[in-house]
Amino acid sequence: MREVALVSRKRAAGRPVRSGQGKHTQRYWAFLSYSHKDSAIADWLHEAIENFRVPKRLVGRLTDNGVVPKRLTPVFRDRGELAASNDLSEEIEEALAGSRFLVVLCSPAAVASKWTNAEIAAFRRLHPEGEIFAAIVAGEPFAGDMPGREAEECFPPALLQKYDARGRPTGKRAEPIAADLRGEGEARQLGLMQIIAGMLGVGLDELIQREGKRRQHRMQLIAAASLVGMLFTSGLAFVAVQSRDAARDQRREAESLVAFMLGDLKKQLEPIGKLEALGGVGTRVLDYYSKQDTSELSEAGLRQRAQALSLTAQVAMLKGDLESAHKLYRQAMQGTAEAIRRDPNDPQRLFDHAQNVFWTGEIDRDRGRNAPAEAAFREYKRLADRMAALEPNNLRWRMEAAYGDLNIGIVFRNQRRFAEAARQFGRALGPAEGVVAVDRDNAEYQDGFATMLAWSADAERDLGRLGAAITFRERQIAFIRGLLASGDSNVAFRRHLIPAQQGLGILYVSRGQAERGIEQFRLAVADASRLIPVEPDNILWKGLAAQAQLELAKTLREAGQNGEAAREAQAGCGLAAQVEARDPGASWRHLRTECFAVKSRLALQSGMSAEALKLAEQALASAGAERRPDPISIKYRVAAAYRHLGDVRRQMGGAEAANAAWAAGWDQLPRDGAERPAEMRERAEILKRLGRPNEARPIEARLAAIGYRRPN
Repeated sequence: MREVALVSRKRAAGRPVRSGQGKHTQRYWAFLSYSHKDSAIADWLHEAIENFRVPKRLVGRLTDNGVVPKRLTPVFRDRGELAASNDLSEEIEEALAGSRFLVVLCSPAAVASKWTNAEIAAFRRLHPEGEIFAAIVAGEPFAGDMPGREAEECFPPALLQKYDARGRPTGKRAEPIAADLRGEGEARQLGLMQIIAGMLGVGLDELIQREGKRRQHRMQLIAAASLVGMLFTSGLAFVAVQSRDAARDQRREAESLVAFMLGDLKKQLEPIGKLEALGGVGTRVLDYYSKQDTSELSEAGLRQRAQALSLTAQVAMLKGDLESAHKLYRQAMQGTAEAIRRDPNDPQRLFDHAQNVFWTGEIDRDRGRNAPAEAAFREYKRLADRMAALEPNNLRWRMEAAYGDLNIGIVFRNQRRFAEAARQFGRALGPAEGVVAVDRDNAEYQDGFATMLAWSADAERDLGRLGAAITFRERQIAFIRGLLASGDSNVAFRRHLIPAQQGLGILYVSRGQAERGIEQFRLAVADASRLIPVEPDNILWKGLAAQAQLELAKTLREAGQNGEAAREAQAGCGLAAQVEARDPGASWRHLRTECFAVKSRLALQSGMSAEALKLAEQALASAGAERRPDPISIKYRVAAAYRHLGDVRRQMGGAEAANAAWAAGWDQLPRDGAERPAEMRERAEILKRLGRPNEARPIEARLAAIGYRRPN
């Protein structure tokens, strides 16, 4: 079943209610549309909305839905308030025209009701931009897409129809999202709060705060009654039972709210990149559980606590605090491991635990701790395979198994087992593509598939198969652009575009196609400039932007466009400085190295030898302090810094000092092991500077054979 939540369409405050005949005065806050078979819950919802008292602090506030009232009354109930009439349609249309919102109770009975569908279509015609709130009371959303379960569909056909600006059906499919009223008690109450928040145009958390204060007041009254009751034994027993029941109810209500915060609210915040809001969700949940006795938590409470720890760790990672994130994920692992111990055959518990296992491994990998990373990823793969075995038809578990193969391949690549990594990525890519083809609207699967294409491209580049690498990158970019062209606003997709276009640009330049490479770098920089304002504190986005800008500056310099190269380098280095200020560790040190290196080369070409020398020495020091998952790659980075330092010294007339720098660079290089094309070129360049061209020629011949032509 797809998860559902309430999201209302916004309209301008104060816009008059219109019908096809002209303006109509608003007579009702909402028109409640439902099938007679759902009249019992319609009675409850009608009464609940009209009896709801808006918190005083919200009354009078101007929102997108107008001025917040004290009460949402009256609410019109079709076929419940109508007087005797031979023409029900006219009276219903008048009520629809005079209603600000339409609330539809969705169920299989509503699907079959011609009146419910007609009311939806009429409301859209009368209010093309009006807000419709769907509330599921029975059945399953989108069950009509599931063979054999069509009878369970709860969304009326008119609700699955898109309408144009004049309220006319377009024939295009709509996918409504809705509040869920199928549960009892607090689950249903949460759905009610979602509907009311949407009608008022305020945040759900503001209403929840009001409800929380009311419950706190109730608990205070119960506590006072308990104190008085201590004078009487029988009274004490009675109040104790009341307190116990109230505490249990409060806990259930709180866990229901926590479930919303970690579920629907997180899903609404995550795609738009709101780090601070996400962090606030996790912190509030952890604050709640910090006051609870962990040993007495229900299984739902244990799971929610682990989810909150994971969410807080995720935000810490995005802010660059990897060590704090690692600790939080390990704490979360303790809770999810306990859940598996209680029920080892529950795929959801296996999944929850696998996520924490993955992130501990991912942080170890990023820190260059490949042994624990590989162990974590193999455990993750084992858990994913177990999930898929328990439920073979579950697409999510199949995707998790593909992620397991991907993660192991990444560790292989860090260990310079390039051929094995490419094969592992291939194992992941096929199943993932199949899952995406089946569930075309799943943003998470699309994001994962785009990531797998990127790793596959890098693996082919590592092996010197540049044509295949270009194909993968072009395929990745086309896939992401297709998603964006369809109107998807998920920032994760645009985030993928930045390194994808940078990677394609590097491949073009490596093939000697500098202009095509520069074009891709410019696209990456432009996409980054659109993304960063969404969340200015997101250092991942700024880091990706800085990398693209510095790669552009480097290529412009190689093409002789020094003026523009200098401007791009300045901008890229400014972003790099912001990133390093937020994450002063070694995570982004390579950006500092690139800044010093490109500025030094620009200074050298401009005849400013002293400045070039100073920057070259800074680049060397920075390269030595870098930290990467593949520690051998750092040796090549240091070697490149020594090579450039030698070039600067040679231009300054210090032949002996230049030779010493080149020799130091040569000493950095491994004597055996797999090399990427760029690393092979580095070896050949240092050999030539050391006067050993005969040793460089076979390397250059191999590079020429694979089409590698990047300039020095």
